[in-house]
Amino acid sequence: MAEADSLSPAFYARRGGARWDWWTVLHPPYTLWHLSYAAIGAALAPHLDWLILGATVLAFALAVGIAAHALDEWNGRPLRTGISDRALWSAAIVSLAAAAALGIAVLPHTGLVLIPFVVVGVVLVLGYNLELFGGALHTDLGFALAWGAFPAAVGYVAQAPAFNSPRTLGAVVAVIAATALSAAQRRLSTPARMLRRRAVNVTGVVELADGSTMPLDKAALLNPLDGALKLLSYAVPAIAAAVLLSRVPHW
Repeated sequence: MAEADSLSPAFYARRGGARWDWWTVLHPPYTLWHLSYAAIGAALAPHLDWLILGATVLAFALAVGIAAHALDEWNGRPLRTGISDRALWSAAIVSLAAAAALGIAVLPHTGLVLIPFVVVGVVLVLGYNLELFGGALHTDLGFALAWGAFPAAVGYVAQAPAFNSPRTLGAVVAVIAATALSAAQRRLSTPARMLRRRAVNVTGVVELADGSTMPLDKAALLNPLDGALKLLSYAVPAIAAAVLLSRVPHW
């Protein structure tokens, strides 16, 4: 098992005490990636309210960045941190309650249409990360819809758009794109997690057409997966920043 343990459980994982354990649990690159979907959805609305956008992003930072990831770590310790069960549950409960409260607080702007989204958000955080309902939500499709489609849709709806606006079609396309990007993330991260957290040893050889060979080991399999994930974790926030900058008055 020594070789399996030599790799960190994620490319962004850090060791060195409680501070770095929390950094690892919060999955900073992935959290920023998924918050970007909410920003993109908001930026596509006919009228962009920056205060509502801030509340939306903060709510997702609390619900996904903290609550969902804390529950995921509690449920099986995939990141192998030393954070106590009590601390993880406390962070999850407080953060999820605060996220729901933010959703309720913006109802005067959004209208009652946001209430089902607040309820669904709570169900997704608990159902996906605790693998409730027989694990029905904890699937590749569940991941793509929960952490891709959902934040993009909420980002748009929270801006209280007129749904007969031509911009709604653009928001629908963004939701589809966010779903596809999250599905791609899952396709890359699943084998990467397996190699980092479960694989004990990988041995093999790639024979090339010119007769030469290349060793096949963990690094050879993991590097392209992690490399693609890192690039996507930069690219999606950059796209969000671009569309938001396009909405800045007189930019």
